[in-house]
Amino acid sequence: MPFRITKAVIPAAGLGTRFLPATKAMPKEMLPVVDKPAIQYVVEEAVAAGLHDVLMITGRNKNALENHFDRATELEATLEEKGDVDKLQKVEYSNDLADIHYVRQGDPRGLGHAILRAHMHVGREPFAVLLGDDLIDPRDVLLERMIEEQNTRHASIIALMEVDPATAFLYGIATVENTGTPDVVRITGLVEKPPTGTELSNYAIIGRYVLQPDVFDVLQHTEPGKGNEIQLTDALQTMAHDNIAGGVYGVVFRGRRYDTGDRLDYIKAIVQLAVEREDLGPELRPWLKQFSANLD
Repeated sequence: MPFRITKAVIPAAGLGTRFLPATKAMPKEMLPVVDKPAIQYVVEEAVAAGLHDVLMITGRNKNALENHFDRATELEATLEEKGDVDKLQKVEYSNDLADIHYVRQGDPRGLGHAILRAHMHVGREPFAVLLGDDLIDPRDVLLERMIEEQNTRHASIIALMEVDPATAFLYGIATVENTGTPDVVRITGLVEKPPTGTELSNYAIIGRYVLQPDVFDVLQHTEPGKGNEIQLTDALQTMAHDNIAGGVYGVVFRGRRYDTGDRLDYIKAIVQLAVEREDLGPELRPWLKQFSANLD
């Protein structure tokens, strides 16, 4: 019988140096995207896919993450006393969003090392990994599709997106074979951030994975790679090459993805999400048109 996937791992130990000085005292995962921290979008995505057991891999100065998903009794009492039901519901919503656990990464030795820290919690079950820099629009199905493919193929599944070849050096890049199923490919090779001109495809890994537990065994024997860090991409390359635990497949995502890991893309993500909201869009859209026209 296949395992029913219930666990999600969210690595959140990075220093967020690209957003300094904003992230000097605040975790980058708590940067607001319109009016919610980025990390809440990620947890909501996991929950929507049926993953209510969430483990966050954190580091120093990440207490704000735990506080956000905990009760804020004084604030709640104040809002209740004022009769501000709408704000009270928004504050309380994150309290019971999921069963959230935390473990520290310790030494910052890369994404693969962070995933290894989840071993004791996950055990020998397939599990999902969601990176906080990539926000997937809730109107576009990705994680649920990946879980379905994992249940069918009993293999590790990664999310892929076609990118401009000129930007391939920014991503982990996959070489693939068709499977006969639309937007599902078999991974034949993976390389982390290949030098410009050496990339073999424009299929980039984006921050969603559904992994077989065998990945822990492979990671334990994976030597440091790019940036002298233990790379998850390198472990998945081993699993794909040696067909470990069913090999590795990719789901090609063609929906809306918002990159919050880069300052410019972060600003774009806020604008894209805000213009489509019923409470902000009607006033924001005409303002943006007028603002844009004045730039010409």
